[in-house]
Amino acid sequence: MLTDLNIEDPRWDDLGLDDLARAASVATLERLGLEPSVFEIAILACDDARIATLNADFRGKPAATNVLSWPSDERAAGIDGETPLPPDPADPELGDIAIAYETCAKEAAEAGKPMADHVTHLIVHGTLHLLGYDHERDGDATLMEGLETEILGKMGLPDPY
Repeated sequence: MLTDLNIEDPRWDDLGLDDLARAASVATLERLGLEPSVFEIAILACDDARIATLNADFRGKPAATNVLSWPSDERAAGIDGETPLPPDPADPELGDIAIAYETCAKEAAEAGKPMADHVTHLIVHGTLHLLGYDHERDGDATLMEGLETEILGKMGLPDPY
């Protein structure tokens, strides 16, 4: 399972991102009843400049953000608040996640959270996006945030909201 981790910014090295990403994605997949060993996620650990470029290229928003995700397939539910379609185990690639060091560090400091806890939350969040969860509609946001809180709680981390 998991991850093809590409660390572009060496500041990520001291955080143990590989272990954090693996734990977060495994916990997310297991909570959803999916076998983690079947699926793959690619993660790019970059800086704000790189994620701003990606955000501009893919979302038309030329600014840094904490995390971006690119699902390999459209899995979103058609009805607000419903569970997305499960991934096909015959197609193990779930998609890609990019995470930006400076934005994550700033957000963690502003919230008074350990960086590792915040990054774990963002990997759970990104993994849920790869699985079709979103927060654009109210019911979808409630479902996604509830799952995040539950998954992180089982990992021993506080409610991020």
